[in-house]
Order: sequence, then structure tokens, then C-alpha cells
Amino acid sequence: MLSSTAGNIYWMGRYIERATNTARMLEATNRMWLMAGGSREWQSLAMAFGLDENFEKKYPDRAVGDFVTFMGVDSSNPSSIAASIQAARYNARAERNNLTVSVWEYLNEASIQLRSKLDKPLTGSAIQDFLDWTKRQMILVAGACETTLLRDEAYHFLSLGTYIERADNTARILDSKYHILLPQGEKVGGGVDYYQWTEILNCINALRTYRRVYSSAVLPWRVAELMILRSDLPRSLHFCLTQIMDNLDALAQIYGTRHECHRLCGVLASGLRYGKVDDIFKRGLHEFLVEFIDKNNDLGVEITRNYLINP
Repeated sequence: MLSSTAGNIYWMGRYIERATNTARMLEATNRMWLMAGGSREWQSLAMAFGLDENFEKKYPDRAVGDFVTFMGVDSSNPSSIAASIQAARYNARAERNNLTVSVWEYLNEASIQLRSKLDKPLTGSAIQDFLDWTKRQMILVAGACETTLLRDEAYHFLSLGTYIERADNTARILDSKYHILLPQGEKVGGGVDYYQWTEILNCINALRTYRRVYSSAVLPWRVAELMILRSDLPRSLHFCLTQIMDNLDALAQIYGTRHECHRLCGVLASGLRYGKVDDIFKRGLHEFLVEFIDKNNDLGVEITRNYLINP
């Protein structure tokens, strides 16, 4: 497969996942903002995405409505839902021969419907309507990918993009809560803290899963364990790295060679496989997550260097 083709499909997977995760984070942040009545939650989300400076440059008033627009429908923000869907559609269009009709049609339909939503202000109930629409459309696309694509090179590159992006987002979601969301003067384990950890679980659609696994109150170290170390939660860091490793192994079999990205993935995955949540908290959850985000980014760069750039 040509490097340009692999790159288009890889980034299509990343953009689809990015649109879904952004919608979930906006939804949870909006609920927390409605409960607290302040803007701290929105500021924390901007910092989680690393976009606080870009947001302030374009919207110096830093109003809540401005941030919803910035993350929802502002095409100049590459992490916005609108920009992600448009970019995914652009990459898919270039590789229609490597996709099924269902995948292309669902993604193209989402892009067409998006145009009618860009002119409408995201205020009041329109916010939740837009986020529900985004999640629904992206689930259709992701479902079509899982149920119709041949398990060949194209599928493996799509999956690599999906899980690199998902691991990054899960780590940022968890880090934004631990270091930013807890108001000053509010103790860990208090009422506000409990509600915020619950919303973090909602970001990855895992609140009910948490209750099934732990059968207890929502506790920070157990939330961290679920989102970082559980091998059976589809959005945990451990699960994502396992999937990345499996897809890299499949590509190694196809091409008959292994690269530096295989080694980096193995090191990162083994730390999650054998890690303990007590050790993570002793070291510092924030420090662990920042290091993970950096290493996951390095892994993505190495995948690009090894597979997605013409030698």
C-alpha cells in the first residue's frame, strides 16, 4: 500500500474518533457547568485539549458560548467537531476504493448534514441536539467500519489511527479532572468531587460499567484504575495499546519487517499490562498521564515515520 494511502486512512480513523470524543467531553462539561454555574469547567476542557491559548486569541471574551462554538463548529480549530468530520470525509474521499459503500455513504451523509448546522448558533437546547447528532453519526460510521471492512492493510491503518487518538483523549480527560476541575476549597471525595468523577466516567460512557465492576461509590483511584489499567474496557489506555500492538503485529506480518514503532508500543503496553494503580498514585497521577501522552504522541510520530511517509 502507498504511504499516502495508508496516511489518509490512518488520519480518517483519528478524525472520526476525535469528533466522537470531543462531543462526549463537551456533553459532560456542559452538564458540569449547568450544575456549578461557573466557567472553570470550560477552561479546564480547553487546557485538556491544549487549546486555551488559541481559544483566547480568537475569542478574547472567553464566554461559554464562544467556547462551545470554538470546539463544536469552528472549522479553523482542527480539534473541533466540524473540522474533524470535514477532514475525515476529505481523507475518505481520496480512498474510496479502499472503503466499503456503507462507510463512505455514512461519512458523506454526516458531512452534508453538518453544513446545515454550521449556520445555527449553539445555544440552549441546540448544544445537546448537536452533540447527540455528532455521536449518532460517528457511531454509524464506526459501526460500518467494524462490520464491513476487509481485515487488510487499510483496516489496520484505520485502527491504528482510531486507538492512538482514543488513548490520547482518554488520558487528557482523566488529567483534566485530576488537576483542574476540583474547585479550590473543595475536598477530594466531597460532593462536587464525586459528581465530577461521575461525569468523567460519562465522557467515556463507562459509568454503568464502573458500577458493574466495583459495586461501590465512585472513588478516584478506582476510576483511574478503570480508565488506565483495565484490559477489557474499550476506552482504557491498556485496551488501546493492546489494539495498537495487535494491528502493528498484523502489519509486520504483511510487510515482513518490524520497525521502531513496534518496540515503542511494546514498552508502553507492557507498563500498562503490569502496572498497579497504587504505584501510579504514589508517583503522581498527573505526572503519569503527562508522560503517557508524550509517549503516545511519540508512538504516533514513529508510526508516521515508519509507514506513512515515502522513504
